[in-house]
Amino acid sequence: MKILVINAGSSSLKYQLIDMENESVVAKGLCERITFTGGVLTQKTADGRETVIKQDMPSHKEAMELVLKAMLDKEKGAIKSVDEIGAVGHRVLHSGEDFKHSVVIDDEVIKICEKNAELGPLHMPGNIACIKSCREVMKGVPMVAVFDTTFHSTMPAKAYMYGIPYEVYDKYKIRKYGFHGTSHKFVSEETIKLLGKKDAKIIVCHLGNGSSISAVKDGKCQDTSMGFTPLEGLVMGTRSGDIDPAAVDYLRVKLNLKPDEVVNYLNKKCGMLGISGFSSDMRDCTAAMDNGDERARLAIEMVAYRVKKYVGSYIAVLGGVDAIVFTGGIGEHSPLVRRLVMENMEFCGAKFDEKKNEEYSSGVGYLNTDDSKVKIIVLPTNEELSIARETKILTAKA
Repeated sequence: MKILVINAGSSSLKYQLIDMENESVVAKGLCERITFTGGVLTQKTADGRETVIKQDMPSHKEAMELVLKAMLDKEKGAIKSVDEIGAVGHRVLHSGEDFKHSVVIDDEVIKICEKNAELGPLHMPGNIACIKSCREVMKGVPMVAVFDTTFHSTMPAKAYMYGIPYEVYDKYKIRKYGFHGTSHKFVSEETIKLLGKKDAKIIVCHLGNGSSISAVKDGKCQDTSMGFTPLEGLVMGTRSGDIDPAAVDYLRVKLNLKPDEVVNYLNKKCGMLGISGFSSDMRDCTAAMDNGDERARLAIEMVAYRVKKYVGSYIAVLGGVDAIVFTGGIGEHSPLVRRLVMENMEFCGAKFDEKKNEEYSSGVGYLNTDDSKVKIIVLPTNEELSIARETKILTAKA
């Protein structure tokens, strides 16, 4: 069975075709500048054949038609017939409180997603538009919505509620939802397999330009760092993370910003970019720090400190920890950040091996000493495979 995994934005569409018999990627591609002029599709198959199609895509429908055209191409394609695609898995940002798990898409599911679009105004319209277009272009192919938020739906109310009047929460559903759920689900499930312990207490550190941490027990999320939006939590590439709400209004007044402008400011102008003054990329800041840039050093130290702070709090939430896992672009590729996070963590039984940390290059890596009670693991995430697995399970039941 082959499953097409789609991650659509307002003007882009990333996709992978995965053969579930061996969980291998058959082809992957990207449509850019949807709804704009100068559209382009790029695709690469597992055996290295590349396709580039330059063509305007006025909507996601035209984008999906180009995807199928590229995959069916006799010379550079990946399949001979659309019939080879057994199902489609769509990454969808927000489930609201309506879904606790992934669902097979029907008209009612789309209506609920449209209702929840206001919870994710930047991403949900593109997600929904792509689902509708895909259903039109690939009639009869079962499709599944895999939400970024549902993995965190197991959080207890004491973790997801904010200290606002209950009736305000009840009416407007203002609460912590959490994001990066497909990554946290994949990494925690793989860690459980590695540990051979279903009731394991795991802290997953998904660190990239956008970053979040989850506390997982018995395979279920107990708490996570992102909140009502992805802005809450860690210091990220361009996001401020946790900040006093009163400081936000003070900032708005001093910078003469409108309410929506100050939120955009906190999302796009802060974090590592704002602190360093020149880049949101950990690699750039690390190189600058090595050359004596103190603001770059501060930015990196702030990122690592906030991660350490959340890890410590989640050890308390879980009542201990069996594994601390790093994933994502920074989690997998920055030994400096991993070292700063794990410094002086012996008190909880986590003994960090600096040599293993520096020597790690790829794949699953153990960074703990042999006598450490806590496993310290680097584990590459695979959100597309996580979506494909969910899709396979649900469409097999349908």
